[in-house]
Amino acid sequence: MSLLFTPLQIKEIIFKNRLVVSPMCQYSSENGFANDWHLVHLGSRAVGGAGLVIQEATAVSPEGRITPDDMGIYLDAHIHKLQQINSFIHKQDVVAGIQLAHAGRKASHASPWKGGKQLSAQQGGWKTVSASTLSFSEEEEPPLALDKTGIQKVLDDFAQATVRAKEAGFRVLEIHAAHGYLVHQFLSPLSNRRTDDYGGSFENRTRLLMEITEAVQAAWTPEYPLFVRISASDWTDRGWGIDEAVKLSAILKNKGVDLIDCSSGGISPKIPIPLGPGYQVPFAARIRKQAGILTGAVGLITRADQAEEILAREEADMIVMARELLRDPYFPLHVAQELHENLPWPLQYERAKPK
Repeated sequence: MSLLFTPLQIKEIIFKNRLVVSPMCQYSSENGFANDWHLVHLGSRAVGGAGLVIQEATAVSPEGRITPDDMGIYLDAHIHKLQQINSFIHKQDVVAGIQLAHAGRKASHASPWKGGKQLSAQQGGWKTVSASTLSFSEEEEPPLALDKTGIQKVLDDFAQATVRAKEAGFRVLEIHAAHGYLVHQFLSPLSNRRTDDYGGSFENRTRLLMEITEAVQAAWTPEYPLFVRISASDWTDRGWGIDEAVKLSAILKNKGVDLIDCSSGGISPKIPIPLGPGYQVPFAARIRKQAGILTGAVGLITRADQAEEILAREEADMIVMARELLRDPYFPLHVAQELHENLPWPLQYERAKPK
């Protein structure tokens, strides 16, 4: 059996293989509601044979949305459509997951195909919040620095979103602490200039994530996996780096987190990132080895042999794919043949299965 198609059990959940559909924003919601686009988008990737499908970054509050078109889980009314989607995913013998997110100072922007710029109140935008009053880019309005009341609201929003995620039928929950969004804004010294209990030292800058983790765990099903996605590096010596990421990951493991989803970057538009095939895999490998926790590798992983090699070298435990699964929702079914795996196809598609 290929390593890519070897099952993995985390707590009470068994993933039929190591392929994960990465959370990818669709910018196709209205007031946070899922719709038939999301049913077909997520459902087709479940039909395609992945082991885990993680729903896009899903805002825990209206002000936590990147754009007005983002998915949300801040209303009870959001639950119904998500239940329908998850029911379909689970009927394909695939696990449905959700990534809970708050965009912080990167909120209140137009969707990419609408220009991607920060929106004014007149354009339907809102005042953003962050660790400090530093804007993401020079042409944008600075955010408000969260006070203790604002931080408590964030914690409450994550907890309430977790309760809704359970009711919606998700079986994996991931906290989004990467890509320059709110939690990352607290982690990185490039965006966190606070002088209170949430700024300065490593312990203080990680405090918000620790409190969110505790709030989520108190509301989440303990038999179901909890993941955290982090940016393992800001790609500059002045920012958050892999040494801190390893230290953080070890603490999160001790707090009951099951897997670190290892990405990078996003804290500043000015910092170049050296893109290349598997460019973030070394982060997953080092965190796995030094923090002793399961990791997911993500970032320009596009081939079956590449994924197999990552697993064979014990650099990660799950392969998290994004763009390649946009190009080919049935990637797992297609590459199973390449890896000499007799992967079951949906009965409706059996007539097309290569002999």
